[in-house]
Amino acid sequence: AEDCALFSSGMAAITTALFTLLRGGQHVVLTADGYRRTRQFVTGFLARYGVEHTLVEPGDLAAIAAAIVPGKTRVVLSESPTNPYLRVVDLRALAELCRPHRGLKLLIDSTFATPVNQQPLTQGAHLVLHSCTKYLGGHNDLLAGAVCGDAALVGLIREQRGVLGGVLDPHSAYLLTRGLKTLELRVQRQNATGQRVAEFLAGHPAIDRVYYPGLPDHPDHLVARAHMRGFGGVVSFLVRG
Repeated sequence: AEDCALFSSGMAAITTALFTLLRGGQHVVLTADGYRRTRQFVTGFLARYGVEHTLVEPGDLAAIAAAIVPGKTRVVLSESPTNPYLRVVDLRALAELCRPHRGLKLLIDSTFATPVNQQPLTQGAHLVLHSCTKYLGGHNDLLAGAVCGDAALVGLIREQRGVLGGVLDPHSAYLLTRGLKTLELRVQRQNATGQRVAEFLAGHPAIDRVYYPGLPDHPDHLVARAHMRGFGGVVSFLVRG
């Protein structure tokens, strides 16, 4: 990344970035599976300010292409993997789809992947967002968020951060620096543990369905294998009955 701005929470990072990039009369495309508060901000809060939205299924590139309104759509926002069903997006294909549209920015929330397992900026995203509260902090003792990417865009977002006030405090910044020192080791072990837990649950008689991109029956397993270095430590499942 050319630049990075820190925030007091992951939601502060997401909301400030969207406030910076969007205004009334414009349009955002958002994948339907994702963090509830992000979806609530787009479909409820931004709508009150005249920002239109379209929800599409993650990974459905045809639906995303159909949802983009030339000259009006300013942001395509997706998580990868998504929360809670861990859908994995072909980021290179999505970036190529967005590229011909002047002024359109691709934002990827890569919280579940971490920079260890996935690097969206190298695959064509303009900005990558993280809730540092999760993996990047890693010790369950801080709240933080980050927006990284193009220096000019991050600079605009940082300026808006000063107005909205979602600034990270010094002690949390110190704790985040501490967490980053062990990030790669932790994520590698979590990748291995997540795979074992997912495989165990997949064979358990009380479990109806397991959502984990490391399992062959996950709808985005092949995409995840091609674009991720590991499948992460989050496993979602449905209990039978």
